[in-house]
Amino acid sequence: MKGLYTILLLVVSNVFMTFAWYGHLKLKQEFSWFAQLPLIGVIVFSWSIAFFEYTCQIPANRIGFVDNGGPFSLMQLKVIQEVITLVIFTLFTTVFFRGEALHWNHFAAFVCLILAVYFVFMK
Repeated sequence: MKGLYTILLLVVSNVFMTFAWYGHLKLKQEFSWFAQLPLIGVIVFSWSIAFFEYTCQIPANRIGFVDNGGPFSLMQLKVIQEVITLVIFTLFTTVFFRGEALHWNHFAAFVCLILAVYFVFMK
């Protein structure tokens, strides 16, 4: 169960992270008041979202880490997080930014990520 909790928390964490890192680009397009914010305002806005990322990310790593009784090594946790990050980012990009399209090289990169997961879990 610790592995499942870890992955679920990482998914939630990455949803918040993606909105914190890239959501302001969409908000700038959608809302004129947001486009008028100075950079420091955008940073504070993003940090307020990133707070929730950390409230999921840190417990995920603590629960999932093998030295804390979890099933994953540190390397495995990082690769899992990166794969989840790119999946969430891809979904976010294709849903919220209609002009962005997936190309063959993106799919090739996903195959490489799957191979990375395979190799990091290989005994």
